[in-house]
Amino acid sequence: MAVTDAAIDRIKEMIVSGELAPGARLPKEADLAERLGLSRNSLREAVRALALINVLDVRQGDGTYVTSLEPRLLLDALSFVADFHRDETVLEFFQVRRILEPSATGLAAVHMDDAAVRELRAILDELPQEPSAEDLAANDLRFHRRIAEGSGNAVLAALLESLSGPATRARVWHGLTQDGAAARLREQHTAIYTAIASRQPDVARAWATVHVAGVEEWLRRPT
Repeated sequence: MAVTDAAIDRIKEMIVSGELAPGARLPKEADLAERLGLSRNSLREAVRALALINVLDVRQGDGTYVTSLEPRLLLDALSFVADFHRDETVLEFFQVRRILEPSATGLAAVHMDDAAVRELRAILDELPQEPSAEDLAANDLRFHRRIAEGSGNAVLAALLESLSGPATRARVWHGLTQDGAAARLREQHTAIYTAIASRQPDVARAWATVHVAGVEEWLRRPT
């Protein structure tokens, strides 16, 4: 494993230094192994590991390429992990969301253009009057994703997407529908939207904190 780790580090150095740019094709396996002083088996293991975390893209019959390295792509693995966690760990993910979500919402109030604000209003209006748990989860995901995208910070948006993906939201909302959550969701989303639309970042941050903390409070209740 130590040899594979060394191979990963060597490829990482080539990417970080700019020798291999996003979208660049890696040299042929034999040439790259010789150049890096590695066995071809070690190089293959390193490439496989980097492909799993979306740093490299192995295209059969074509070659191996550096991906776009966009934050959303690289943080996919975190989303995968988040979807598997339950109980206390899910609560910890929400605690992180409570830190990051208000910041993204405040930034959105400053940076979202009028067209994006209208999109946010349209998402609000798409929630049915008597939504199912699936409706709530899907609408909540789209609403917060649009806000995160509107923050103007791609890393922050990717982190938030990873921390609470569709599977995590579905589990939470299935429980919350038993507790009259639909009305609160609509009320709080509307308040967040209004603050963003009126360009009030402090108010937007406050409502986002209330919204995420409310879900966190529910998760803390004994079952």
